[in-house]
Amino acid sequence: MKVAFRTFGCQMNINDTEAMMGVLSKAGHEIAASEEEADAVIVNTCAVRAKSEDKLYGKLGQLKAVKKRKKRLLVGVCGCVAEKNALELLTHKEVDFVFGTRAITRVDELLGRAESGERFIEMGDFIDELDSDTPRIRTSMHHAWITIIFGCNKFCSYCIVPYTRGREKSRNMNDILSEARGLAENGYREITYLGQNVDSYGKDLEDGSSLAKLIRETTEINGIERIWFLTSYPRDFSDELIDVIASSEKVSRAIHLPVQSGSNRVLKDMNRGYTREYYLDLIGRVKNKIKGASLSTDLIIGFPGETEKEYEETVSLVKEVRFERVNLAMYSPREGTLSAKKMEDDVPPEVKTKRLNDLLAIQKHINREENEKYLNETIDVIGEGKVKGNGKIYGRTINNKIVIYEAEPDLIGQPVKIRIERVSAGPLYGVLVR
Repeated sequence: MKVAFRTFGCQMNINDTEAMMGVLSKAGHEIAASEEEADAVIVNTCAVRAKSEDKLYGKLGQLKAVKKRKKRLLVGVCGCVAEKNALELLTHKEVDFVFGTRAITRVDELLGRAESGERFIEMGDFIDELDSDTPRIRTSMHHAWITIIFGCNKFCSYCIVPYTRGREKSRNMNDILSEARGLAENGYREITYLGQNVDSYGKDLEDGSSLAKLIRETTEINGIERIWFLTSYPRDFSDELIDVIASSEKVSRAIHLPVQSGSNRVLKDMNRGYTREYYLDLIGRVKNKIKGASLSTDLIIGFPGETEKEYEETVSLVKEVRFERVNLAMYSPREGTLSAKKMEDDVPPEVKTKRLNDLLAIQKHINREENEKYLNETIDVIGEGKVKGNGKIYGRTINNKIVIYEAEPDLIGQPVKIRIERVSAGPLYGVLVR
């Protein structure tokens, strides 16, 4: 059977899709590039924001039209929206089966059930079956995602993830290292360790495992030149982890620490478990110990009850820290979360929009100023892919700066030195140093 995938959302969804493609390919199926040539389509979904969820329903509308043109097309839905809206999804005639985030290793079996004519929901927990032996079809030839912990225990008041991804469950450290070694043997230079809260890795294993120890062991693997990790939680970002990052040039200097708000009142209502002061102290320790650290964050604008003064507290935090990247989102209530149940979404849309746009302008100015320090510098870059439209290549530095330069495609995945000749508020632009 030819199976096409459409994946929305985070890197963990991408990694889940890679595993499902691997499982199906091993079972004899063919991975199709488009819905038109496929016998089945599996849509891997994201529910973190309303806009993310809307992408699924837009795709279902497109697949409904495809189904009308074809005699037979099976449609499966998985991921976070599948967990959140399973019963509702099966009311859509174009959907044949729905399965949860922890049933991805059973995708071949589920496809067979759907092919026999069964319409069903599968929410079983088979996540322990996902290990280093699970076949995967990677989306890159030099960089690989490795999920090390599933689920989240934090229950931030606005977040649907603990309900769609379940409780935290860590993989065995030796199994993770086995996967990393296998990747290195196959020519992969970069890996990214993934988790909804990657810093919680190992706590449930109760055998001394931790993210810091995992990264330290990974630095010893020959061939792995860069180690990234996502997503961190400020409350769990340990001094041991800071020391490990500082001790090895292989570990990314890009530290993503979502703060969400600069207001203590808002942070408390978000159930984030830390204060503005705690966060700023952590940032100070990171900057003090990790040379060349590049900080990024997530912010929610217009959380219920956010006053102008509280918004300005967020602005002042952004100006003080001087992040090199900020992911901004306007608050949208997610059905089933505490904030949706207990808090009125009372910040008017036009106020949210103004605050977001104003903060975007401030951050753009900071980005430009921070990028000026790279001008005329020669920096190390690993090529990542082609830039659409102009034949150039883009790559990343160890602190996650995007660099665009002219080079042959065979240098994708290769470490090179680039002299920066122009900067912007976004990418850096340079020339290859031979």
